[in-house]
Amino acid sequence: MAELEQIPRGEHPRPQFCREDWVNLNGTWTFVLDAGKSGRSRKLNESRGFQRPIVVPFCPESVLSGVAHVDFIECMWYQRIIAIPAGWDGRRVLLHFGAVDYECEAFVDGKCAGSHRGGSSSFTLDITSLVAPGDSHSLVVHVRDEPRTGRQTCGKQCPDYYSRGCHYTRTTGIWQTVWMEAGAPHGLRDCRITPDLDGGRFLIEPRFLAAGRGLTFRVAVSDAAREVASVEVPAADGRGCEVRLDEPRSWSPASPLLYELTLQVLDSAGRVIDSVGSYAGLRKVHVEGNRILLNNEPIHLRLVLDQGFYPDGIWTAASDEALRGDIELSMAAGFNGARLHQKVFEERFHYWADKLGYLTWGESASWGMAMWSPGSIETQAQSAWNFLSEWREIIVRDRNHPSIIAWTPFNETSGGRGSPQHKRLHLDACNLTRELDPTRPVNDSSGYVHYHTDLYTVHKYEQDPAKLVEILTPAPEGGVFRNFPDFDAPYEGQPYLVDEFGGIKWIPQDRRPHSQTSWGYGQEPKTIEDFYARLAGMVRGLASLDHVAGWCYTQLTDVEQEQNGIYNYDRTPKFDMARIAKIFRGE
Repeated sequence: MAELEQIPRGEHPRPQFCREDWVNLNGTWTFVLDAGKSGRSRKLNESRGFQRPIVVPFCPESVLSGVAHVDFIECMWYQRIIAIPAGWDGRRVLLHFGAVDYECEAFVDGKCAGSHRGGSSSFTLDITSLVAPGDSHSLVVHVRDEPRTGRQTCGKQCPDYYSRGCHYTRTTGIWQTVWMEAGAPHGLRDCRITPDLDGGRFLIEPRFLAAGRGLTFRVAVSDAAREVASVEVPAADGRGCEVRLDEPRSWSPASPLLYELTLQVLDSAGRVIDSVGSYAGLRKVHVEGNRILLNNEPIHLRLVLDQGFYPDGIWTAASDEALRGDIELSMAAGFNGARLHQKVFEERFHYWADKLGYLTWGESASWGMAMWSPGSIETQAQSAWNFLSEWREIIVRDRNHPSIIAWTPFNETSGGRGSPQHKRLHLDACNLTRELDPTRPVNDSSGYVHYHTDLYTVHKYEQDPAKLVEILTPAPEGGVFRNFPDFDAPYEGQPYLVDEFGGIKWIPQDRRPHSQTSWGYGQEPKTIEDFYARLAGMVRGLASLDHVAGWCYTQLTDVEQEQNGIYNYDRTPKFDMARIAKIFRGE
């Protein structure tokens, strides 16, 4: 494999599931746009190369891709040559995609290797039967992305040509790392790691590429390179094990300790046939009354809305350092976590959140679905089906990360409220989430509309601090503020969070509006001191409300025309960040 610095985003994309034998496929591919969607008829799947280059994993809309084509791309084809290491003979060759937006089919030397739907979830194709170790093959990836149909999740990708309001430049095709790895025929497929803080143990549930007799699964846990526990059990799907720690140490924002895990499959002679490196944090999150508890202690959430857009890469950070940098910028501004908004962040972001002790809420990119707007029953049904299958993959991929403390399937689902389909999809998504991960609370829909939720969230962008407090102060008869009291489920004493507020527009004097449609919430303060006063008043006001268990400020950075960030879109500061941090920390 080439040196990491020669490959864009060359670091291993899955820190919780690392094999030594892997090949990063990022870099220069070739591509062709297929406006007529006729590529299959023209046998583009058999191509050995197209005319134009593109840098993967950056989407064709981005500058970093070398293409910067920002009009709608409903169909395109990628191609590159892949070389299979000779040492992979007798092993499974696994082809991984971090994410491809939205629908794709992969071909090896013209033969179908598999397909996938879902623009935000990762997937793996077993291409063993299509390749030969020591040989090279043509890999072609066919992409369909039709954000205006209402059948797919889009997040904040704009359904119009020009960005406007809360919608920004689109992302099409490959936008996360593509890589290959070699696994044993009976090696590990994946592994669920559940922390049990109260019991001082980890619960381990492996799954395997194939069943086999006489195999053993071994897990070893290390703390600072010293093995502190291990266990061996027969290797079989559905058969988990527990690893108890004699001196358990917890993961927390103050001390984000991560245990290193080595996951192995041994044959009947005790030889290691597959080995995967991983890590885990021992922590607990749960709800008691109207408070969220982390490691059995109440925690007040000071979150920031992070949309994960970049001026050069759109949905893809230019580097691993940029992912870490966003977390460090947020912590420097006084936040202890983020609501990851209308985007499924890549695993490297969660890795850095785990390492740095940064709390997050995982959210889908649910906007764009016809379920929330008028459309045919068929389109609504297909959008719901597509959503649930993608959401399942997202939870399964990310549930091992200790930094994620809540799940949010949807955001602001007021469209279609009250209909049976609307309610059913909410409940199906929540029930699915709880089945896949009962260890975290679920916020059924950020802000509204609520049907059955562990966290009661509201959005309020009132710019007058006194009026904001007045609105959010529980009324003797009406109770807490609800965005849609005629549709929202009654408040039943859950943790009550204002998970969107603020959004104060501010464009520094040395900057100019991003566009003629640049905006923020409310009227822009006349002076920077007016900004500080308004912000401090809002934060103090929320702190004065005993029933508020936390909040989320909009937002970390400007995103194109939405210029209400604490930082500029290029991540440079707008303000005296020490002063900003004191405000958000309540100092």
